[in-house]
Amino acid sequence: MAQTNILLESGTNELEIVEFFLDESLPSGAKYTGYYGVNVAKVLEIIRLPKVTELPQTPHPCVMGTFNLRNKVVPLVDLCAWLGKEKFPSDADKVVVTEFNNIVNAFLVSGVNRIHRLSWERIDPPNRQVSVFSGESVTGVVRMEDRILFILDMEKIIGDLNPSLALRELDEKAFVEERRELPDKDMVFRVLVADDSGTIRNMMVKSLERAGFEVTAAINGRDAWDALSRIKESAVAENRSLLELMHVVISDIEMPAMDGHSLTKRIKEDPVLRELPVILFSSLITESLRHKGLAVGADEQVSKPDMKILAEKARELAYNNLVAKQR
Repeated sequence: MAQTNILLESGTNELEIVEFFLDESLPSGAKYTGYYGVNVAKVLEIIRLPKVTELPQTPHPCVMGTFNLRNKVVPLVDLCAWLGKEKFPSDADKVVVTEFNNIVNAFLVSGVNRIHRLSWERIDPPNRQVSVFSGESVTGVVRMEDRILFILDMEKIIGDLNPSLALRELDEKAFVEERRELPDKDMVFRVLVADDSGTIRNMMVKSLERAGFEVTAAINGRDAWDALSRIKESAVAENRSLLELMHVVISDIEMPAMDGHSLTKRIKEDPVLRELPVILFSSLITESLRHKGLAVGADEQVSKPDMKILAEKARELAYNNLVAKQR
């Protein structure tokens, strides 16, 4: 199965999920099959298990080694091992090759079923029990007729295996030193941040506050839209400019209820809210997918995990937008 050629129109609040399964060996010797999913936008291709070269040292037993894919060395992660399961033997294993955060990785699975086209409204956030039992590695739950499909947080898995690729809090001192001479150095900007991951959202809030922003946080696109609607109502009721109350929006793309593309499209189609600059901050910001953000009117797109660039772009956009409106 090669990379899908199905293209979704941006801003429809839909996504496509590759459903795969993991066969687990139970203590009794029986087989248990679990069903999982990953956003098609992150999948480069699905291949048979290639010849794998073991590494001298690995960060975790789940890292099987590397293989050569069109002159690129790709690390292979055994998902069963990562999830703490014993894989049931099979000669039909598949490898899901992914690209996110501008990095190519591969994951060993027992097999691949099909692609589902879904609305983000069908994807529920995991409850606390599921999050704990999965090691915080599940970002969404889809209820099918005869099974439950768990959306795995591939970014967290790779970030845990290689901390240098994980999102990190902003170095406040370095950021402050670099912007001492900026014309907006004494200005405080208000930013609305939307991200469904509590860990990432809290990290973004702390980092942006260190960079001098006043931050409002939302748990997904719908929550962000509701917050912006209230801000707009306040501006209209008080006969104030929207830019007195909010200066920039930063949104993840993959979120239940309403994704970042749909949120951006709504903002840019609203006669009042369209004044706000929008930055998409996501692991899905790649050269091949950047056109989706452009199609819905995003002002900037920054690939995770670069918090420093995100803070710089947010301040630049907010300042330039205010100056332009005052002319």
